[in-house]
Amino acid sequence: MNKIKLANKLDVSRLVHGHWRLLYWKLSNQELLKLTEEIIELGITSFDHADIYGNYSCEKVFGDVLALKKGLRSDIQIISKCGIKLNTDKFPERKIKYYDYSSEYIISSVNNSLSNFRTDYIDLLLLHRPAPFFNPEEVAKAFSYLKQSGKVLHFGVSNFNPQQFEMLDSYLDEKLVTNQVEISPFCLEHFENGNIEFFLKNRIKPMAWSPLAGGRILNPKGQKEQRIFDSLNLVAKELEVDSIDKIAYSWLLKHPSGIIPIIGSGKISRIKNAVDALNIDMSIEQWYKIYIASTGEDLP
Repeated sequence: MNKIKLANKLDVSRLVHGHWRLLYWKLSNQELLKLTEEIIELGITSFDHADIYGNYSCEKVFGDVLALKKGLRSDIQIISKCGIKLNTDKFPERKIKYYDYSSEYIISSVNNSLSNFRTDYIDLLLLHRPAPFFNPEEVAKAFSYLKQSGKVLHFGVSNFNPQQFEMLDSYLDEKLVTNQVEISPFCLEHFENGNIEFFLKNRIKPMAWSPLAGGRILNPKGQKEQRIFDSLNLVAKELEVDSIDKIAYSWLLKHPSGIIPIIGSGKISRIKNAVDALNIDMSIEQWYKIYIASTGEDLP
C-alpha cells in the first residue's frame, strides 16, 4: 500500500484505522492484537485515537495491546486528539462538557496519552475541535514544548475551517500537517465551505472521519440516503464491484485532494473492502453520479 506524505518526516498509510468504537468491538487484548497485525499486513500502519474515546478508555486498551508484542510500536504511526473535556463520571468535578486549549491542559493530555499508549512519543497530535474560547498563543506554547521534548513529532487539527486553520498556523513554528474532517458521499460540507479548495491550495492531505456516514448510506432510511445508495449500486454494477462500501471508499480516494479515509470497523472483512477500493478505477462521470445523488440537484 502506498504511503501519503504529510510532512518531510511523516508518512501515513493511504487508509487509517480508527479506534473511536474500539470498545464496541468487544475484542480481548489477544484478539485485538491479532486484528492489528492483520491490518498492518494489509499495509495500514496508521491508527487514529482521541483521549476521550471510550470515555477515556480506548487509548489504554490499545497501549495494553502494543505491550503484548515488543517492536510493534516502531511499525505504526499513532494519531491522537485532545482538547475536549467530557462531563463524565471519571471527572465528577466537571459540571458540563467544554473545550480546553490551555497550554497546561494540552501538555497534561499528551502526558496521559503517552502513559496510556506506553510510548515515548505520539506521531501526530490533533486539536479535536475548534473552540469559541481559543488562545493560539497558549496552543503554540504547548506545541513548542511538546516538539522540543520529543513527546509529539507533528501537529494538526480536526474539524477546523480554512480561517481557523490559517489563524492557528500563523502562530506556530511547527506548521500544521493535516485537518481531520467529516467527508463522505453523504457529507459534502467541506466541498461547500471552501475547505477542499484550501487543502488543494496548501497541499494539505485531509483525513476523512465517518467515510460511510456511520452506515447511513449502506442502510438508507431517508430520501437522500436512498439516492446515494442507488447511485453506489449503479456504479458498483458498472464497475463489476461486489460491495457498495468499496465504491464509497473509492469515491473518496479518487479525489485529487488526497483524502485519507479513516476505517472505523473491527471486522477484518470490512477493512479488506476498504483496501480493495484502492484498486478501483472510477471514472469522473461515475464520481459525479454519486455527488449529484447526494445533492439531489443537477450541476448548474
